[in-house]
Amino acid sequence: MPEPGKNILSDEELLPRLRDPEQRNYAFNLLVRQFQERVYWHIRRMVIDHEDANDVMQNTFVKAWRNLDKFRGDAALFTWLYRIATNESLTFLKKKRQRFFLPIVDVENELSQRIDNDPGFSGDEIERRLQQAILTLPEKQRLVFNMKYFDDLKYDEISTILGTSVGALKASYHHAVKKIEQNLKST
Repeated sequence: MPEPGKNILSDEELLPRLRDPEQRNYAFNLLVRQFQERVYWHIRRMVIDHEDANDVMQNTFVKAWRNLDKFRGDAALFTWLYRIATNESLTFLKKKRQRFFLPIVDVENELSQRIDNDPGFSGDEIERRLQQAILTLPEKQRLVFNMKYFDDLKYDEISTILGTSVGALKASYHHAVKKIEQNLKST
């Protein structure tokens, strides 16, 4: 989030600055300041651990910086950053599974234990149970649920980020909600 009292710049204000070599560094710093908190929490809900989330967020912004010239403006800057953050989060989780030769269930169990042991987790018991229920979802459903429920994104924005049809996203969200409800009732 930008500092209190600072204006949030629109894409129309940021893009020309990002494309101008003289203003590019400053504009990118504005972009990072404007979106880093939202990107961090999007990543954190996927990878759970604070340190891992910081690493993935740093990779996200490095990748965004390196690919600024390739940004065509077909989507909003925020959507573009979320797509990079999503891909970086999924890549991180995949590498973690491969590094430890773990099936996806074991990675989710490890992440769930981190919620229990994280001194930085400030949620109450209901929030803890919700987060653990979310971790039982398949990756795609977890992503869709997090983006819709926590980030309050519209289906068309999620569609652009994930490259999936709105209909499929609605179905994923519906299934995710049902699974979470079942999980919470059984615990």
